[in-house]
Amino acid sequence: MASTATSTYEGFTAEERAAMKEHAQDQKKAARRGSRADKTAEAERDVLAKIAEMQDSDRILAERVHSVITASAPVLAPKLWYGMPAYALDGKVVCFFQSAAKFKARYATLGFNDPAKLDEGAMWASAFALTDVTAEVEARIAALVKQAVS
Repeated sequence: MASTATSTYEGFTAEERAAMKEHAQDQKKAARRGSRADKTAEAERDVLAKIAEMQDSDRILAERVHSVITASAPVLAPKLWYGMPAYALDGKVVCFFQSAAKFKARYATLGFNDPAKLDEGAMWASAFALTDVTAEVEARIAALVKQAVS
């Protein structure tokens, strides 16, 4: 067992605690909604509102990513996940957009969770840094999302 003198664990960062609080609020809000159609419509409004709150560079990226994902994989349902725009299949988050500002990173991230079928041999990427969304990047996102839900 490690001694406390050599331990460097200082707990969660302020950003991590904020993300967990947002997740709890998102869960409570979703539980209060009425019909499935109401939940779906409200979840998409929540995602668009979260994107609108982002700083300019993150917002532009998030808007383009949202547009590509919803067009490429309409089976994915937009929802908030730890305060981030995410896209779920049967309630399980397949992919998400993490703004650079969220964790004070130098780039935004498009991430994929376990339900995404991106398996490629013994090792594959599950997150991608985003600094710009060009036509080439949009095509790659579309292909990844289609593969993730196939």
